[in-house]
Amino acid sequence: MKKIHIGYKIVLFLLSGILLIFASHYYAQATTASEKKKLLRHVVLFKFKDTSSPEDIKKVEEAFRGLPSKIKQIKSLEWGTNNSPENLNQGFTHCFFVTFASEKDREIYLPHPDHKAFGAVLRPHLDKVLVVDYWAEK
Repeated sequence: MKKIHIGYKIVLFLLSGILLIFASHYYAQATTASEKKKLLRHVVLFKFKDTSSPEDIKKVEEAFRGLPSKIKQIKSLEWGTNNSPENLNQGFTHCFFVTFASEKDREIYLPHPDHKAFGAVLRPHLDKVLVVDYWAEK
């Protein structure tokens, strides 16, 4: 009778171990999947100087739109100009919405030479900038 009892304990122990391994593997996959779904948003608003011409502003728009082809860490870029009827934009007219997969990607982007070159195009025409970064949540 004791042999069955000891055998039962061994089987129970082995099954518990297997269950624990499967549970930890499933948890690791679920965590990795949820981390992959998270996206880092980098929102940039520009207010241009009154002295900036439409041509100057167009050059800035084109330079920013060109960054994804030069900086592979940019996952996506959307942009547009303010059209809110609320008049709460405080002079900010342009919004650029950059998406990164990770903070490391953003860390590569910020000092990147092509980002710095964009800054040189922007700087003479920039009155104010507002930047907000956040992790997108659903």
